[in-house]
Amino acid sequence: MPTVRWYLTRRMDKAIAVLNDKLQLKIQPFKLMQRRVMVERLAYDPQVIEAVLEHSKTEGVPYRVAEHMAYRYAREIVPSFSAMGYFGFAIKATRWLSRALYRVRLGYVDEEALKAIDPEATVVFVMNHRSNMDYILVTYLAASRSALSYAVGEWARVWPLKQLIRSMGAYFIRRKSRNLLYRRVLARYVQMATEAGVAQAVFPEGGLSRDGKLKPAKLGLLNYMVSGFDAETSRDICFVPVGLNYDRVLEDRVLLASDRGEKTGLIFKVFTFLKFIFRHFALRITGKFYRFGYASVSFGAPVSLKVFLKDNSFRSHEALTKALGKNLMDSVGRVIPILPASLVARIFLTNQKKALSKEEVIEKCNRALERLLAKGAYMHIPHKNFEYAVEVGLRMLVLRKALILEHGKYRLDSKELQLITYYANAIAHLG
Repeated sequence: MPTVRWYLTRRMDKAIAVLNDKLQLKIQPFKLMQRRVMVERLAYDPQVIEAVLEHSKTEGVPYRVAEHMAYRYAREIVPSFSAMGYFGFAIKATRWLSRALYRVRLGYVDEEALKAIDPEATVVFVMNHRSNMDYILVTYLAASRSALSYAVGEWARVWPLKQLIRSMGAYFIRRKSRNLLYRRVLARYVQMATEAGVAQAVFPEGGLSRDGKLKPAKLGLLNYMVSGFDAETSRDICFVPVGLNYDRVLEDRVLLASDRGEKTGLIFKVFTFLKFIFRHFALRITGKFYRFGYASVSFGAPVSLKVFLKDNSFRSHEALTKALGKNLMDSVGRVIPILPASLVARIFLTNQKKALSKEEVIEKCNRALERLLAKGAYMHIPHKNFEYAVEVGLRMLVLRKALILEHGKYRLDSKELQLITYYANAIAHLG
């Protein structure tokens, strides 16, 4: 009924206004646009129409067929953001889940630089990708700043996860698609969202790190964002480096199996997931459950695209995108926090044949940490007690069966060398 619709819309508009007063980065009108309107606006955008004509000619298909394909791609990509769902449900759910599984800590934050961001700029959080928990953790910790729009892979396009994720403002992408028309539609959506000032979060690595190392950036989404950018007339884009680390990554065994080339299809993943859930509940019931150590997120100094272009000169758009991608991944690497499990794993990786007492591990960790801190790294030290931090790292790796405790000394289980390497690699780029 029109009257009811008017009443609910008015109430929602008031709620959005209250939210925008509290958020550092306001929710833009583009994000609140009705999904049907946004789909049609994207599907019939002049650049998309041009891509449809080109596809029709090159593939030899009727124009209406190509037009229908573009419309279908637009429906697949465009989200349906719900402010009530995001702030009323998602934030509470991510807070509960994050705290239930980890001791969540906010690491290094360049607060002054974040506050100095131009309120009219488009803010893009650029993150390393360690776990699918990354989405949940950053959504929770960035809740006071803005509602983030994620690019989510095809893994999440299943009922009812698809509807939930889409209502959170995320948009789906086919990472491995080589269809030029699809790429043009996706590129135009990303450009429209960026031009409208929508706060976004991207994982330039493209997928989860299977060996624990920080990977170089894949430039697809970054290329779309900066395409057509004009330093004089365009809205500035501020890229915020975000570093994540965990004492335990939930998917570590699955990722390592994939890295070895073993089959990790749907059945394997479902079986592993159900096994994890069953064991988790069994430990909860028996009172033997320990949270999976610490999870920490750090926010670095923003990189303004206008300032980046002012300080550098590039001969081509490709050169700009490549240099920007490298700069951002270097910035992300610098703010990845050191956590106890990563530091202890690093020690045993360089002492594979030795059995070490707790005191020896503490001494070696202390020397290694001093070298890393001298290079500008950051470590979360729980309770400001370094010895306790080392104990946490040892306990986590013993629980993962990567270390064996015998006669008061710890030694590396040679069968778990890959697992130790995985956690040591999380901070390998720091030096």
